[in-house]
Amino acid sequence: MPQPLRIAIAGALGRMGRQMAETIAADPRLQLAGRFHRPGSTGEGLVRRDEALALADVVVDFTTPAASVELAKACAARGGPALVIGSTGFDGAELEAIADAAKTIAVVRSGSYSLGLNMLTGLVEQAARALGSYDCDIEILEAHHRMKVDAPSGTALMLGEAAAHGRGVELDDVAKRARDGLVGPRSTGEIGFAVLRGGSIVGEHSVSFLTEGETLTLSHAAADRSMFARGAVAAALWIAGRPPGEYDMRDVLGLVGS
Repeated sequence: MPQPLRIAIAGALGRMGRQMAETIAADPRLQLAGRFHRPGSTGEGLVRRDEALALADVVVDFTTPAASVELAKACAARGGPALVIGSTGFDGAELEAIADAAKTIAVVRSGSYSLGLNMLTGLVEQAARALGSYDCDIEILEAHHRMKVDAPSGTALMLGEAAAHGRGVELDDVAKRARDGLVGPRSTGEIGFAVLRGGSIVGEHSVSFLTEGETLTLSHAAADRSMFARGAVAAALWIAGRPPGEYDMRDVLGLVGS
């Protein structure tokens, strides 16, 4: 029997950190190499970050953009371990820093680790390609629990990128992230975002394609966080031993080029 894959968990005291620990403990293919949180955090079996990195084949990280960047730099400086990033809300400079680290280590970064959501992304791209931007409006709605700090969600932006790619445009050039007051008529080709926050919603996303007389809506709802943890495990198993580079769930699921 092959040796279990050794996984370290960043952000161990967060919601996804705790879910990852449960998922790893239940999977005989995996071994928990170490759990760490913010510098200075103690208790609950936590170890120092450097200690966890020394013992791990892969680190799974659901923290914050700034913490993920620092972790990517630390992994790259050591020449490993590989890194699975589930944090969202990165700015351009942070994405560049992760891309730089991926020259030395293998990194999977995704706005969502759900199989269903990644399949939804492919369908959105196909629909956006088939339905022209002249007479079809695209609106993306996402809803999450009250504790989520970034908006739109990383998954909503991932869906927006898929729609923009299907239309052959850059999302930043066509995204409309907020509407307030007298905003005037909707611009042709615009991709709109709307956000709901409240309660304990795990994650709900829908993409509507609206034309004169009809609306097509593609949607996905998450029941619990275990699906994200299972997807992160799939990414960790896939990336172990891969050459340096930045990958996403389309690579993990074999959807690239589809």
